[in-house]
Amino acid sequence: MYTDDRSRNLDIEGLLRLYSIPGIGANKIRALIGRFKSPERIFAAKSFELVNVEGIDQILAQRIVQNQHDDFVKIQLSRLEKANSRIITFWDSEYPDNLKRIYDPPAFLFLKGEFSKSDSHSIAIVGSRSPTNYGKMVAEKFGKELAARGISIVSGLARGIDTIAHWSALRGGGRTIAVLGSGVDVIYPPENKKLADAISGNGVLLSEFPMGAKPDASNFPRRNRIISALSMGVVVAEAGVKSGALITANIALEQNREVFAVPGNINSSKSIGCNNLIADGAKLVQSIEDIINELKPQLPRLLSEARNETPAINLTEIEQKIYTSLSNEPIHIDQLAEQNQMSTSQVLGILLALELKDIVRQIPGKFFIKI
Repeated sequence: MYTDDRSRNLDIEGLLRLYSIPGIGANKIRALIGRFKSPERIFAAKSFELVNVEGIDQILAQRIVQNQHDDFVKIQLSRLEKANSRIITFWDSEYPDNLKRIYDPPAFLFLKGEFSKSDSHSIAIVGSRSPTNYGKMVAEKFGKELAARGISIVSGLARGIDTIAHWSALRGGGRTIAVLGSGVDVIYPPENKKLADAISGNGVLLSEFPMGAKPDASNFPRRNRIISALSMGVVVAEAGVKSGALITANIALEQNREVFAVPGNINSSKSIGCNNLIADGAKLVQSIEDIINELKPQLPRLLSEARNETPAINLTEIEQKIYTSLSNEPIHIDQLAEQNQMSTSQVLGILLALELKDIVRQIPGKFFIKI
């Protein structure tokens, strides 16, 4: 995703002026730059020269010649500065190579944060916006463990699986990339503002949509193609039959990316999408080793093994006893107390200590699971 080639240093204001012209999208911008080499030359060209570019008819040529959309440019530059964000173009060295090679890459990206060379080894984790406890556990486990191996996690900052995947990558000491269906200064859902700030500090927050763009429903399928394009493969952690994550999986197949699906309970409506993907040929995964083994030819040797062993967590005898009683299936505190012949208050105190060590999580209803 990252190269050392020199940037073309194209005029950002000129590109934004082009973008503001009705009927001029990313493909036409790339075609125009390919012919004229710079926005300045495009705007200096005559109509008869412009119509020689594929996709540019007489009407579009006249719009380019008569372009007067300076207000849009000023607003965008002001919003970029206010949000501490910037634009990278298709012709810049920082523009991700994986994204550059798809059918319709954006002409430029609005972003906050910095790409790293390691981001070329990324996995997308997507799924339900309202996951079950099982789905939450899967996203948390996979996100954290993949990040610990040096693999960047890509997702869409949505509620549910996306949010868990991003947070887990950060807590695993790794990097994460969030692709938005709105402007990078319009965080959606709004409760993820803290998460977005954390991502921009150790990853990238990006969008192909201009600053101030609202999270319209039509934006998300376009966002999904970028999620899969940035990744070597897409993991669907949990998905119902109509989940948007299935759109991402289908796009991934079109982009020649690997599709992985986590099997789920056949009686759960939230697992139908994943189980159908597996039936249709997606790779069934039960651990990150399944993912790494499938992608091993694309991974540096060092990434195929844990770069850092998970530090040992010292537990007292009683903490170990309670921890051993837990599993990936939720268990109520009263049941834990009964199993270990302890009072509820005693068990609660121990569970809180285990939560602080980040190896146990409480879920609604005073249920607890091992993570």
